[in-house]
Amino acid sequence: MYNPQISDEQNQLVDTARKFTAEVIIPAAHEYDESETFPTEIFRQAFDLGLMNVEIPEAYGGLGLGTVEGCLISEELAYGCPAVATSMMCNHLGALPLMVGGSEEQKHTWLERLIENFEFISYACSEPDAGSDVAGMKSRLIAKDGGGYSLTGQKRWITNAGQASMYTGFATIDPALKHKGITAFVVDRKTKGVSVGRKEKKLGQRASETSDVLFDDVEIAEQNILGEPGKGFYIAMEVFDKSRPMIGASCAGIIRRCLDESRAYALERKTFGVPIANHQAIQMILADMAIAYEATRALYLKAAWEVDNDVKRTITSSLAKCFGADAAVKAATDAVQVFGGYGYTREYPVEKLYRDAKLMQIYEGTSQVQRMVIAKNLLRG
Repeated sequence: MYNPQISDEQNQLVDTARKFTAEVIIPAAHEYDESETFPTEIFRQAFDLGLMNVEIPEAYGGLGLGTVEGCLISEELAYGCPAVATSMMCNHLGALPLMVGGSEEQKHTWLERLIENFEFISYACSEPDAGSDVAGMKSRLIAKDGGGYSLTGQKRWITNAGQASMYTGFATIDPALKHKGITAFVVDRKTKGVSVGRKEKKLGQRASETSDVLFDDVEIAEQNILGEPGKGFYIAMEVFDKSRPMIGASCAGIIRRCLDESRAYALERKTFGVPIANHQAIQMILADMAIAYEATRALYLKAAWEVDNDVKRTITSSLAKCFGADAAVKAATDAVQVFGGYGYTREYPVEKLYRDAKLMQIYEGTSQVQRMVIAKNLLRG
């Protein structure tokens, strides 16, 4: 039975993440956004504090926390800066194919690296012509006579690609097989033939780096294949089921920050001789933000609980991401409106929230794709 109660231990974790956000992330977020600089020192501090890689099992040196705990942390980080939250969550996303489809030997080899060292791992799935259409990917794994594979292809929109020391990814052993040809792999960045493209210039989340990853006749040994050849699509889908609640959690953080900033400004800013908080039009906006926050939080906590309790319901993760992303974009839009002309300037944080929120409707499956997933689950007999 689903229990939304947050334990004392979980609340202590939230307090740690909230303190880190207030003292480290928020004071630096604007500067990193303006300079479009990857905040390595912030991530190093988070790593030292134990806020990264929290879901890696104890058997491989990790804390072994659940998705609920990971989501609670993500909400706090996104409250401070969605870009920081995205890049920290990327390590969880990149590690998930190993946790879902890796052998014990592979888990010890790769996951323990993330615990022992301050390293990044990226998830290389999307391609120039295959974002939402995962089965349409063109990256090829060609079997070699002496064993192993040759990997060639281009991956696009890869978070932390330029910072990562390893990648989990997907390629097809036969394009004609569509999703049944997709195969998961893990590869070290130092492997011959692996390179990274230019850093993308983005609308928002500028402190989180996004680049292409290029594979040119890269040698992939049998021990670098995750799961069975041709079964990678199912690994990818399970990864998204487990990662999407964290997107919902980040959306909750964005909405709560929009509400806090808007409420504070509405109580301070005066028009017609009274604070704008006295005007019913502003009150309606603040009320909608509060509703959106509580609903998004409830959805992501339920989705995370289902992941932790091995409840196979893809629909809940999609509900949490889709509703949360749309609600975050609306909350950020409304926050700029509350601030008026000031909200359109970089003097206040809401314009950054406005830019950062948009990505939530796009990555790890667009809001339209989430609706397709939801509908298919509803209509399944």
